[in-house]
Amino acid sequence: MQLNANWNYPTPIRFGAGRISEIVDACKSVGIQRPLFVTDRGLKDLPITQAALKLLEVGGLGCALFADVDMNPTGENVDAGLAVYRAGEHDGVIAFGGGSALDLGKTLAFMSGQSRPVWDFEDVDDWWTRADPNGIDPIIAVPTTAGTGSEVGRASVLTNAQTHEKKIIFHPRILPSLVICDPELSVGMPAAITAGTGMDAFAHCLEAFCSPHYHPMSQGIALEGMRLVNEYLPRAYKTGTDIEARSHMMSAAAMGATAFQKGLGAIHALSHPIGAVFNTHHGTTNAVVMQRVLEFNQSAIEQKLAQASAYLGITGGFDGFHARVGELNQLLSIPANLTELGVANPDLDSLTTSALADPSTGGNPVEMTRENTRALLEACL
Repeated sequence: MQLNANWNYPTPIRFGAGRISEIVDACKSVGIQRPLFVTDRGLKDLPITQAALKLLEVGGLGCALFADVDMNPTGENVDAGLAVYRAGEHDGVIAFGGGSALDLGKTLAFMSGQSRPVWDFEDVDDWWTRADPNGIDPIIAVPTTAGTGSEVGRASVLTNAQTHEKKIIFHPRILPSLVICDPELSVGMPAAITAGTGMDAFAHCLEAFCSPHYHPMSQGIALEGMRLVNEYLPRAYKTGTDIEARSHMMSAAAMGATAFQKGLGAIHALSHPIGAVFNTHHGTTNAVVMQRVLEFNQSAIEQKLAQASAYLGITGGFDGFHARVGELNQLLSIPANLTELGVANPDLDSLTTSALADPSTGGNPVEMTRENTRALLEACL
């Protein structure tokens, strides 16, 4: 099978090994002449990053870099990035990296011409209409991990460092103008990051599939995304240079973020506040709480997951699916519970309040109340 194609779902995607070589042409195709290359501190000095910057420099687009991005990007990161962006008179962003760099880069392009604070564009009601559409610059997204799928998302997740809350910043034009998915860029990912990001993709597909909202296109995408992760994540984790596995995982990540237009649920409602307070890795946190959330939702999703299990080749219906999640976590060396993840002495009342305020609660198949959400958090510990 030739794993190389051009897609437009939901935005133009250039998919295939080695396609980072097209970065200069990609910039020109969306009208970027002075890009700001946004990545994270861990990536900025790596060969894949330096090679991409060299392509830009040779192509006459400069090599301006911003890399002050936290693992859970903050409003302070936005302010620092905007200062660099505006001082350099940039006209677009290349967001290069995992979910943190992608989210921060997307936000910088979105905020480049806005006068209101970023928190005024939280995904609440129609707050996105507050934005000046003429103040949004083009975005090229280049994922180097296979997890969040932020490269095909219309939102960014930022942490408010003052309130210790994660906020979803939404606007249709936060969706990147063009995406380069080059699985060769993910070959050097550490095994732990491969595991956490891969289970993030699985969580996106799983919660979208189980959401009670109506979106049959997302339903089909979520189902195939789960199959790809179930089959290829163990291979990518075991052998980082397996390009076929890396390719299918990169597809699954984009599929998860496309599918969750249908909704997310309690996995993300819990992991967002936990990550904001304890700075845990988002995908790994999702994996840690996944089995407990499956149990929490069992009465509403048992039949759906029996159907999914049959498609994924898992025997035993819901119980088999639940067991397979446990097998994956064990295989990928995921911590067994939140305590092992590093969540020490949590304020359960505060976490419960934040979880119930998270927009992901609206897509959970079982209604989340203060009582059952607190009990769910306790079970995850």
